[in-house]
Amino acid sequence: MSRNQDKLSIIPLGGVGEIGKNMFVFQYKDEIVVVDAGLKFPDEEMLGIDIVIPDYTYLIENKDKIKGLVITHGHEDHIGGVPYLLKNFSSLPIYGTKLTLGLVGNKLKEHQLSETAQLNVVNSTAKIELGKHFEIEFFHVNHSIPDATGLIIKTPEGIIVHSGDFKFDQTPVDGKVTNYQKLAELGNQNVIALLVDSTNAERPGITLSERSVGIAIDEAFRSAQQRIIVATFASNVHRLQQVIESAVKFERKVTVVGRSMINVVQIAMELGYLHVPDGVLVDIDEIDKLPGDEIVILSTGSQGEPMSALSRMARGAHRKVEVLPGDTVILAATPIPGNEKLVSKTIDLLFKCGASVTYRSVSGVHVSGHGSQEELKLMMNLVKPKHVIPIHGEYRMMRELSNIAEQVGITEEHVIKMEIGDVVEFSQGTGRITGKVPSGNVLIDGLGIGDVGNIVLRDRKLLSQDGILVVVVTLSKKDGSVLSGPDIVSRGFVYVRESEKLLEEANKVVADTLSKMNADKMSDWSSVKTNVKESLGKFLFERTRRKPMILPIIMEV
Repeated sequence: MSRNQDKLSIIPLGGVGEIGKNMFVFQYKDEIVVVDAGLKFPDEEMLGIDIVIPDYTYLIENKDKIKGLVITHGHEDHIGGVPYLLKNFSSLPIYGTKLTLGLVGNKLKEHQLSETAQLNVVNSTAKIELGKHFEIEFFHVNHSIPDATGLIIKTPEGIIVHSGDFKFDQTPVDGKVTNYQKLAELGNQNVIALLVDSTNAERPGITLSERSVGIAIDEAFRSAQQRIIVATFASNVHRLQQVIESAVKFERKVTVVGRSMINVVQIAMELGYLHVPDGVLVDIDEIDKLPGDEIVILSTGSQGEPMSALSRMARGAHRKVEVLPGDTVILAATPIPGNEKLVSKTIDLLFKCGASVTYRSVSGVHVSGHGSQEELKLMMNLVKPKHVIPIHGEYRMMRELSNIAEQVGITEEHVIKMEIGDVVEFSQGTGRITGKVPSGNVLIDGLGIGDVGNIVLRDRKLLSQDGILVVVVTLSKKDGSVLSGPDIVSRGFVYVRESEKLLEEANKVVADTLSKMNADKMSDWSSVKTNVKESLGKFLFERTRRKPMILPIIMEV
């Protein structure tokens, strides 16, 4: 789309109206800066899909204008898409803090992209210039991962502030509070827009400090009689630190299971973000040699993911660890929306194994990494923006944030609620939505990027619901008569041995259809296939009230 080149444009390619795949484009004249490149996990309708990333079409079309990728922090919904982005932009400079780029570097190594990547480590007070029109200044925020930052984006049109994922934690585990001074200074600098995290906009009050989780973990350790299994987000390094500190306090050894947990622990230790006394970590093969009351197992699987370490333990399918009666399992996370059923199933299986499971949010073993209503008000009161742009939330959360903004004096017309692909243009300090760019979801299935679309998903859904019938028939090329078949193969529709009569009748329906078509001199393949599908589909629906996929295979001899 064509735009006024002298205006500042903000374009979300993800991260609005949804939780996940955060990605924002900032454009002024012929220069673009990209903030974050995340992924999100598929919903229940996306059968067989591994992950979802934003559509990069607009960036590919404007490849020569991109000056850099700036990453706010190291969570998957902000860095998970980086390897896929770099497959289109191999020389793209990437900027982020030490832990953030440590996690990015590990991803790039897995995708064999680390040798060509341009990773530029900055500290949480750094200023960088990207092109002629963008100056980016980082500021420290508290979140559920260390080294999280917000961004001050200075442009010829004015200052934009990106809050990053944040909360105001007065007693953070690492002792580093949010940079209040920098936020207060922004209040006097005529900020034209604040992009603000709306995840907890529906939650009143303030979010509890991460340090409060350490107290709850201590209590759980104190009452545990046998082994302790703690499942949490691998990236929540502060929580891992508190688990390790509790283990030391109660004289337990710690072992780590789950690929992502092992990777994060290793990277965080190497970079100095996770402090583990010598002798505390033990190999998983050593735990059978230790008494149960001297063991802590740090595991992935707090979201009930079927292939995670905890889920496999609960099913008795893990090669190294079996959940035993008397074990204490602590789920130090709350289910992400959509994962509730998976988590409940895992908890049930753990109870069946005889374990004691601590999982309710009231147990205190989890707090959110996102600010609640009073913290959102404080952020807006400190920055004093002319416009507020809700991000990082589903529509209802973004809507609630606009109500909060109104409470602190920012009127409805100065709250810009964007959808993915919207173009917000700022001119003379005023912003409005002026158009759209190509955008949407790109589905990753195995090694395939974007090769699965709505039609394939529709077919997968149909197969999962009613199965498939394959009709094989051989026709004479000379006169169109049936030489062989029809033979019907059923998968996922009915159990053949118990439905022989139904399939015999289905065979007859197909044979009658072919005979009628032959008599009417209709012999082209397209017509044959269409008529077979329609007649057989109608018969099966009348008899079973099901609509299996019907796949006719017609051969001519």
